[in-house]
Amino acid sequence: MSIILFLLVLFVLVLVHEWGHFIVAKKTGMRVDEFGIGFPPKLFSVKKGETEYTFNALPIGGFVRIWGENGDEQSSTTEGGQVEAVDYSRSFSHRPKWAQALVLIAGVTMNILFAWFLFSLTYMIGVPTAVDEAVATDSAELYIAGVLPDSPASEIPIGSIIQSITSLDITIDSPTPSEFSDLVSETAPAPLSVTYVSGGEEAVVEITPVQGLVEGEEDKYIVGASLSLVEIESKSFLVAISDGAKSTWNGLAGITVGLSTLIGQSFSGDADFSQVAGPIGIVGMVGDAASFGITALLTFTAIISLNLAVINLLPFPALDGGRLVFVAIEAVTGRQIPPVWAGRVNLAGFALLMILMIAVTYNDIIRLF
Repeated sequence: MSIILFLLVLFVLVLVHEWGHFIVAKKTGMRVDEFGIGFPPKLFSVKKGETEYTFNALPIGGFVRIWGENGDEQSSTTEGGQVEAVDYSRSFSHRPKWAQALVLIAGVTMNILFAWFLFSLTYMIGVPTAVDEAVATDSAELYIAGVLPDSPASEIPIGSIIQSITSLDITIDSPTPSEFSDLVSETAPAPLSVTYVSGGEEAVVEITPVQGLVEGEEDKYIVGASLSLVEIESKSFLVAISDGAKSTWNGLAGITVGLSTLIGQSFSGDADFSQVAGPIGIVGMVGDAASFGITALLTFTAIISLNLAVINLLPFPALDGGRLVFVAIEAVTGRQIPPVWAGRVNLAGFALLMILMIAVTYNDIIRLF
């Protein structure tokens, strides 16, 4: 199931990215020969105007084929051998540099806008929000927000929802933080039976309060859990849009700083690639997010969309950022970079990206064992 969700998320994000290239290419007067949904082999296609819309067998995204994008423009001939008149001004390479730049950044822009949409939708659906038990409603649930290392509560996964607690024949369903603490204080050192839900599955664990875990309160019996009362809070349309924009901006800033730091540390040999996840690692993350509900999955998808946006803007060959560098060089020099050399550089960049992907995937596999 996690693999199917991962492919679905990847499909949507890549399709959104390519649709950005497609629509801006159309609006700036370029000839778009093909918009592919999925990757070949082709299943069937529909021709509308000058663009062929193809539906392909591999559901891992999509692609856009803009005429002249790779400098391979060719004239066509009629059945009588006559060369047809071709409007070369509509090719990618013959459009103004500003139009080329807009097409290249359109994919990244769509990924950012899509993340904004997902964040806003999540806020409108409702997100888990910590509340004070004095104002909490009956729908509030008690979460394990954190645990002390080597404490009794370390047996309970962080993020678990406490369903009930029992000690000395006293049972409290849907306890509040104060009810949980009071029961521990009143019955310690008697063991505490905790029923909780984690990852959609219910479990029961018996933990025994201990002393000496809190400095200055060595005589106090505790289980070492940090508790948080949480409710699902929905926001109005305008507030959700505003908060979605803030989350998008904060996400972009955080990802940019993190990626810049990682790249800088990689040159100095201090980079920690154990925190970098490849396709296999992301499959597990998608499954974990889905287990927490639709809002967690939407939020995770938004974060991945922002990651794709930032990575694609890197000035590296084969990425949109690298192609933007080519456009900038041509704009400054007034000369077109030979398509053969541009293709070789992009091919080399793509090969390096594949090597990096293999290395990250290997790291994912190592972490599984």
